[in-house]
Amino acid sequence: MITATQGIRVRRAAAVAVTTGAMFATVALTAAPAQAVTTPTIAARTGFVMNNANGGQLYAKGADTKLSTGSTTKIMTAKVVLSQANLNLDTKVTIQKAYSDYIVANNASSARLIVGDKVTVRQLLYGLMLPSGCDAAYALADKFGSGTTRAARVKNFIGKMNTTAKSLGMTSTHFDSFDGIGNGSNYSTAKDLTKLASNALKSANFRAIVKTKAYTAKTITRTGSTRTMGTWTNTNTLLSSYSGTIGVKTGSGPEAKYCLVFAATRGGKTVVGTVLASTSTTQRATDATRLLNYGFARLG
Repeated sequence: MITATQGIRVRRAAAVAVTTGAMFATVALTAAPAQAVTTPTIAARTGFVMNNANGGQLYAKGADTKLSTGSTTKIMTAKVVLSQANLNLDTKVTIQKAYSDYIVANNASSARLIVGDKVTVRQLLYGLMLPSGCDAAYALADKFGSGTTRAARVKNFIGKMNTTAKSLGMTSTHFDSFDGIGNGSNYSTAKDLTKLASNALKSANFRAIVKTKAYTAKTITRTGSTRTMGTWTNTNTLLSSYSGTIGVKTGSGPEAKYCLVFAATRGGKTVVGTVLASTSTTQRATDATRLLNYGFARLG
């Protein structure tokens, strides 16, 4: 038989036990650390990733090291063109033999533009960014540079590229070419190129171009007929391999090795980054994938 006094003691003991258990549960919950996000290893010599919303750094490896950029230079070429006042993307540009000769002389990547064809500025931008056409880059520099000679116009256009770089705070960048085939002084950093890409992506036209996997241009021949060009395929394989990819540009060369400026959006969050001097086309995509996964994990 339990007395009234014993009953009170039992209830008190039970209450203490419940309270103590709750305290232990609380301590256990607060003591368990959040799963740490493992910093990835990349083959690229340098890399940088940031939160596009606020420019916050998510990853850096040699991010301020100046390196050759290859055709990632063409991001700035496109940026300068798309920043022109009163730009008409349907303006036609006649393809000159000089553009074709340049491709041959430099064994450069090409949009396979035909001499004498009339090609719109919009089409040239697709030819610039998808197959990385150096002929398209030359045509755009010739069109949007100022001067009485082609050489003067190209020099002026490159000047605009450098002026734009300064305005964007790209303090470790210098361009001496319109396409990345430099003359010894064409360099940037993973951080600067990421900053450039983030800014360029503010343009709806730029976003539309760099997220396109394939594009077929219809140009006007010398005789006025319509030529259907061979389809241009985007060299950025992330567009097919990484869900949410929205761009941006590949680059390669003997000095630059294998580069990739990339961006992806998932869950309303956008991560932008760059890898420079990776070891192969496959590896640069692998590097970028690791950094994107890491960036999104950091953002939560």
